[in-house]
Amino acid sequence: MFGVIIYGTGSPVLVDIEESLFRAAVPIVGAVQNRPGECYLTDKNLLVDEAGSAKLLDIPFIIPLFTPGHRKIALTEAQAKGYATPFSLIDPTSIVPKAVRFGIGTYVNAGCTLGAASEFGAFTFINRGGTVGHHFKCGEFTSLGPGVVIGGQVTLGRGAFVGAGAVLLPKIAVGDNAVIGAGAVVTKDVPAHCLVVGNPARVVKENIAGCNGLGV
Repeated sequence: MFGVIIYGTGSPVLVDIEESLFRAAVPIVGAVQNRPGECYLTDKNLLVDEAGSAKLLDIPFIIPLFTPGHRKIALTEAQAKGYATPFSLIDPTSIVPKAVRFGIGTYVNAGCTLGAASEFGAFTFINRGGTVGHHFKCGEFTSLGPGVVIGGQVTLGRGAFVGAGAVLLPKIAVGDNAVIGAGAVVTKDVPAHCLVVGNPARVVKENIAGCNGLGV
């Protein structure tokens, strides 16, 4: 069966993934609400219960959660239930060079521009209108907020989080599970497990687990 399973429905960003799937002509076969609470799925008729989802384990799945730690937890749950094939989704409105490598489970939202010779780790999430320079590299479960601007030859560690509208100058290295606040202008390397904010960005908190208190 051609299509995709949505795993997790509690994040508002789900509607963006629905739109990206529509533009890519990939149907949603079903959706799993892995937590009680608000469900942001547009068509609630697509929700499947445990018995229903067990029949769909062979279908690729996508996780619409923006926080790296939440994405990692949902992945562990999905794999424990038997989902085996992560789905990568690149919105057709984004500019993607031929020289680029995507890890499994990557999502690139609408209107992004990606630089050549870049490498994106598994389960990377790039939100609307992000611009990423050439020779960019990031580890697994990184998240880039809407409108970020990242210079060439920047590296991001596993689980790093870049807030909306942040700017990273070329050749910056950001450590694992570091968090860059919205609108920050990063002019020098950021250590792992640190929160940086401001222009120029400065460390305001050390020894954090990661975004929203969750590391990966």
